[in-house]
Amino acid sequence: MNTITLTADGSNTLYNETIGEHYHSKHGALQESKHVFIDAGLKFATTDKSAISILEVGFGTGLNFILSLDYCTNNAIKLDYTSIEAFPLTAELIAQTAYNQYVPATIWDSFINNYDQALKQKQPISDYCNLEIPHITLSAFATKEQFDLIYYDAFSVQHQPEMWSDETIAHVCTFIKPGGVFVTYAITGKLKRALKANGFTIEKLPGAPGKREMLRAIK
Repeated sequence: MNTITLTADGSNTLYNETIGEHYHSKHGALQESKHVFIDAGLKFATTDKSAISILEVGFGTGLNFILSLDYCTNNAIKLDYTSIEAFPLTAELIAQTAYNQYVPATIWDSFINNYDQALKQKQPISDYCNLEIPHITLSAFATKEQFDLIYYDAFSVQHQPEMWSDETIAHVCTFIKPGGVFVTYAITGKLKRALKANGFTIEKLPGAPGKREMLRAIK
């Protein structure tokens, strides 16, 4: 069961009672998403680019997606967005997050109206964006596509250790283009070693509120 929870910056998140963890930081869902995935990830990876492909691990509430679409729309960047989600939320529950207040109504309405179809196949969301949410586990995900940017937004290693194993990280790394970027809110010695073993250089960046550091890696 998932319950709506208010975070410190005034934005909501969900608490997953089965996993025992929030979908976003309790120190601020909105500011964490912006800091880790938009500022350290998307803005960095789209320097001098007019198009980008993103693979997200853990679609969850869709917050990272709508913020990404808003940024790409404002900057005329074509966005191809694939997000793996083994346990998709209902559109009704996503709507209860009230994330519609953070993006224009045109973006929110197009997202919500096309969400269920995006769980089945790639779906045009706007002139700038296609969205696909494979309803599958990460270990079962396979594609010949190579991505410019990976948002790694799985639950924490304390609650989902299998998502942070060397084997899982190596699997994800096969989907990134040379020169591609991997960003996540977490940073551990084990994760750094796993990424280095798969040909990445590591950057430690200041973390979102509540975390001292985060990780960005380049293949």
